[in-house]
Amino acid sequence: MAEAFGEVLRGMRHAAGLTIEELSHASGVSVRAIGDMERGASRGPQRRTVQALAEALRLDETRRARLAEAARAGRPRQEAVTPGACELPRGVGDFTGRTRELGLLRELAGQDAAVAAIQGTAGIGKTALAVRAAAHLAGLFPDGCFYLDLRGMDEAPPDPAAALSRLLKALGVAERRIPAHEEERAGHYRALLRERRCLIILDNAAHEGQVRPLLPSGGPAMTVVTSRRPLAGLEGVRQIPLTHLALEESAELLGGIVGAERAQADPEGVARVASLCGNLPLALRIAGNRLQSRPGWTPRQLADLLSDEGRRVESLSAGDLSVATAFALSYRQLSVPARRSFRRLALVEAPDFGVPVTAVLAELDPAGAEDTLEELVDLGLLQSPYPGRYRFHDLVRLFARSRLSEEEPGARQRRARTRMDAWLLETATVAGRWFEPDYGAPPPDWSSLVELDTQRKAREWLTAEGEAWLAALREAARLGEHARVVEVAEAMHWFSDLWMHWGHWPEVFGLSAGSARMMGDRALEAVHLNYLSWAQTFCQARFGEAEQTALRALELARQSGDVRQQGWSLTYATWALWGRQDQQSKVTALEHTRMAAECFQRAGDADGLAQALAGIGNCLRRLGRLEEALEHSLAVIGRLRDPSFGGSPAITGHAVGAALDVVGESYLGLGRWQEAADHYRQALSELRGHPITRAMALSLTHLGRALVHLDQAEEAGAAFREAVELYESADDHARAAVVLGELDRLADHHAQAPAPLTALDRSADHQARGDAAHSA
Repeated sequence: MAEAFGEVLRGMRHAAGLTIEELSHASGVSVRAIGDMERGASRGPQRRTVQALAEALRLDETRRARLAEAARAGRPRQEAVTPGACELPRGVGDFTGRTRELGLLRELAGQDAAVAAIQGTAGIGKTALAVRAAAHLAGLFPDGCFYLDLRGMDEAPPDPAAALSRLLKALGVAERRIPAHEEERAGHYRALLRERRCLIILDNAAHEGQVRPLLPSGGPAMTVVTSRRPLAGLEGVRQIPLTHLALEESAELLGGIVGAERAQADPEGVARVASLCGNLPLALRIAGNRLQSRPGWTPRQLADLLSDEGRRVESLSAGDLSVATAFALSYRQLSVPARRSFRRLALVEAPDFGVPVTAVLAELDPAGAEDTLEELVDLGLLQSPYPGRYRFHDLVRLFARSRLSEEEPGARQRRARTRMDAWLLETATVAGRWFEPDYGAPPPDWSSLVELDTQRKAREWLTAEGEAWLAALREAARLGEHARVVEVAEAMHWFSDLWMHWGHWPEVFGLSAGSARMMGDRALEAVHLNYLSWAQTFCQARFGEAEQTALRALELARQSGDVRQQGWSLTYATWALWGRQDQQSKVTALEHTRMAAECFQRAGDADGLAQALAGIGNCLRRLGRLEEALEHSLAVIGRLRDPSFGGSPAITGHAVGAALDVVGESYLGLGRWQEAADHYRQALSELRGHPITRAMALSLTHLGRALVHLDQAEEAGAAFREAVELYESADDHARAAVVLGELDRLADHHAQAPAPLTALDRSADHQARGDAAHSA
């Protein structure tokens, strides 16, 4: 391999004992030009420049030849240079979309020395947009539109001096009048642009150093630069990032290529093809060309072919157009660590990821991992939807998988996946335990790539990486790592109450129940079947199935002689019965809850007993036995507040809050508004000390309704608004909307009394009553 000119020059300058300024003074070559050469921005200076440097360095013949050879190797091959006077390439007749971007370019066209930088990943349509803009704006530039491919993806892109030479010739400067040195060429070029109203398209730029000398300093000319990199270092430039097309635009593009009649005959097939192409213009054009050249194919048949993820990227090729080739050009530009990160990130089974996961996979420290991620973003191989998070375009992810298969042996892939999964599950366990009364903060000697020193940080990590640690949990179950699966699920027991609307808790606890069964531990299986019953009740509203799951847990608990778990099985069965609403289910629920209280009493489980005693009052209220519910719940509150009762302060506090809320609801049902409001306030006071979001939101909603009856509109509005905030924080948007309706009625004075309970209200009550008990 030929030596890089910059490295050779730097070595010779050091050997001569010269600074860059001293070499500039001795050779007549500018300081900036020498700096660009040594940094690699200018890789192949002209012969006269090399001769001047050799003279100033006082090189012998051998070293002169070495310097000249390095310069020749760095110059672009003559045959790669585009012939002609920088003529625009042919535009595409079926150009689709990009209305906003074309409007921005038209706005810029009227400004002095306007420069726009169009940036985006391979195949996103940067060049097509620039050429389309030139066609639209040609009338504004009577002195011509010129195009130059800067070949930024080449191993040796042309340096600014060569680009300036091409542009000067296109602007009519005779070759013999083109200055020898880059700075002089740039000055001559800018002087011409100050006098001419022309449009210059600099396509496929490598980096800022290649582009900066080609930008105007004033005058009516406009320059449009395209690059896979952001070129954020360019000053005074309007950045225009491109993303994928909208689905309807993708369908329109496909229809324009294959013909409207054919597209309209199979609109579902066209939509599938567009989706499988990730709405990427290059992929869409290739797919359209394949259909156009195969009249017997339908869009549906092509979609079936593209559905195979293992072949999709390679299938998206037609003639000399290829998605894989476009991505490969960017991949070649990456550093070695960035390539490794890119390949291994294909192992992440989540829509996005952060720095820590990348560090674990690529075996880098966090700073190095962040550098590689930003490098991947700069080249358009990753997107960064918001700070600290990164994601693939679907087709880029498939390309990354192909690189992983090609370049890393299976054993190395498995080691990387095992390392990532182990880290994810360990971190998930530590984060989840923040919410368990018996654990809390991580132990002092625990260290990791993420900070989990507060509950807030633990929750943020669990939610941000939820898809990733769930995938790791699935893999652990598949590999038979049953103890680990159970440990992680147990750590999620309390946290699941706070993120009920995630949607994956039935799977989490289904996996853990299956692992407990494989371990042959009936009591443990009963525990996790109960957790599964909770998820089926509160996350899926599958009440019949949830009851049967809890009854299976009850049978296992009886077989293993675990009286405490029998009590919990009866409690979980009760919640499922609450969801069914019919009278017989309510009667059975009361029976189950009383039996549960007996089990907890026998087992000496004060926490379970507190929940069951509060639950009995709720069952009575549901049966409409309001006076009994009042009497029972007030007695339970006194019993639970007795220091001799024992149990966890957090769980006892939840139970007191639940019992107080039942008292409030019973008073509300009896029309005793002031007593209802007083007890809701007491319930909130208890619950704020041990916050369960939905229970607090429900008590606030009930308090608001009692206050409406008492004509205390301002305080009622405050209660409703706080309830909305709590429901929104728990992603429970449906119930937030119900309470917003209460606020609207209050504001409009359309109702003198609150609206009657809806099915959604009853479901909210159901969930809130289960929250605290599930967490015991």
